[in-house]
Amino acid sequence: MNDARREALSAVEEALGYAFENIKLLDQALTHRSFSGGKGGDPRVDNERLEFLGDAALNLIISDLLTRMFPEDSEGLLSRKRAACVNELALARLATHFNLGHALLLGKGEETTGGRTKTSLLANTMEAVIAAIYLDGGYQAAYDFVARCFQPALEGQRDDLLFEDYKSSIQEWCQARFRCTPKYLTVSESGPDHDRTYVVHLKIQDKFVSEGQGKSRKEAEKDAARKALHILDELF
Repeated sequence: MNDARREALSAVEEALGYAFENIKLLDQALTHRSFSGGKGGDPRVDNERLEFLGDAALNLIISDLLTRMFPEDSEGLLSRKRAACVNELALARLATHFNLGHALLLGKGEETTGGRTKTSLLANTMEAVIAAIYLDGGYQAAYDFVARCFQPALEGQRDDLLFEDYKSSIQEWCQARFRCTPKYLTVSESGPDHDRTYVVHLKIQDKFVSEGQGKSRKEAEKDAARKALHILDELF
């Protein structure tokens, strides 16, 4: 591991607020399979196995947090709140907050196709980092880290799952890639005044990307943004 890599990992440690005893675990968590495969290295050094472990650890910790914080909530409501925390978009936004994309080791193909900002890749990396903390410091270290990241949002969370901030995410995506903002166009309204249905088209650079529906314009725009994020993530 060269000095530049150590410096990059130290910056991630500082952002995470966690100092690793075994820095190689963090290095592995920030190594995409395209890099290890492209270099002809041992495929076990990439972060896929850590991603698998991190997903399980995160679900357990969030479940533990939720049952402690909301003792009166039903199983169904707890499941919805957990899903809001561990969904791909929420994890990718957390990875962006810690600037994990900057420290990722990527193969040439992923590098040229914008892998550092790809939602699915960032979400997987965040899970791998959680696993690295778990392996390095044990369950309590992982629990403390996840609680620090998620508990403030959980305490203010409403039943409509505030983590799903799709409109802000698509706007950030557009500005980063195209230096523009998405446009929402209401194309139809139907139904009686007390039960309206709105249909909205989302356009980027005047090109149609997705269609959303909802009982208000805001809901329809959010639906269109959610669909657009998944479409663009696949394309880019």
